[in-house]
Amino acid sequence: MAAAAVVVLVIIVVLVLLVVSLSIRLVQQYQRGVVFRFGRVLEHIRQPGFQLIIPVADRMVRVSMQTTVIGVPAQGVITRDNVTLTVDAVVYYRVVDPVKALVNVRDYPSAVLQVAQTALRSVIGKADLDTLLRDRDRINAELKTVIDAPTEKPWGLLIERVEVKDVSLPEGMKRSMSRQAEAERERRARVIAADGEFQASRRLADASRAMANTPGAYQLRLLQTVVDVAAEKNSTLVMPFPVELLRFFDRLAGGGREQAGPAGPGATEQGAPGLGPVTESVAAAAADGDGRRPAE
Repeated sequence: MAAAAVVVLVIIVVLVLLVVSLSIRLVQQYQRGVVFRFGRVLEHIRQPGFQLIIPVADRMVRVSMQTTVIGVPAQGVITRDNVTLTVDAVVYYRVVDPVKALVNVRDYPSAVLQVAQTALRSVIGKADLDTLLRDRDRINAELKTVIDAPTEKPWGLLIERVEVKDVSLPEGMKRSMSRQAEAERERRARVIAADGEFQASRRLADASRAMANTPGAYQLRLLQTVVDVAAEKNSTLVMPFPVELLRFFDRLAGGGREQAGPAGPGATEQGAPGLGPVTESVAAAAADGDGRRPAE
C-alpha cells in the first residue's frame, strides 16, 4: 500500500513538473511575446521576464524589437534627365506593434526589402542627376516617406532611416563631370585673378594720386626701392637719378623745340639745325634746281 502511494506521488510530481515546464516561457529584454490561444491573439502583450501560458491551449511567439538593418541590392535606375545609374541603399527599421507584424504580413523582413527596392527605383527616377549628387538628404527623406507609408500602420513597422549608400556612374559621365569641374575651377581662378588685378590697379591709382600731391614722395620711394634691391645678395648696380634733373632736361628740350619751330618745304640748310654731311649735299643739289648729283 505504501509503495503504491509513493508511485502515485512520483507520477503526480512528474506531471506537475511537465506542466510547469510547458507553461513557463522566458522573454528577453529586447523581445515581446504574442500569445495565441486556440488560434486567436490575446490583446495582452507579454513583457520581458518569466511568463506563464496554458499548455496545449496557448502558443507564444517572441518578436524582436531591435532595430534591423537590411541592405537594398544595387538597382539599375534611369533618372529624370535620362542618365542610367546603379544605386543601392540601406534601410533601418524596427517593430512597433508585434501583433500587426505577425498577423498582417508574412515574413515582414522580406516584405520591407521588396518595398525598399520599389521605392528606390521610383524616387530616383523622379530626380535628376544633380539633385541626386548634391541634395542627398532630400532623396533619403523621400525614400523614408515612401517606404514608411505602407509599412507603419498596416504592418506595425517603423522605418527609422533610409540612406543611399552608393551611386555608380558610367565612365563617360564621370569624364564629362571631371571636365566640367575642371572648367568651373579654371573660370573661378580667372575671375579671382581679374578681381585681384582690378583691386591692385585701384590701389596703384590711389597711391599715384597721393604721391603726385607730395613731390618728395617720389624721392622717398626711390630710396626705398634702392634699399630693397640692396638687401638681396646680387650683383645689380643701382644708381639713383634725381627726378628734378629729369624735369630740368625736359624743360630744356621743350624750350629748344619752341625756338626751332616747324620745318616747312622752303627751309634752307641754314634753317635746318643739326644737318649732317649727307643731308647738306642733298640740300645743295636741291638748291641748284637741276636735280642732278654734283660731280665728284
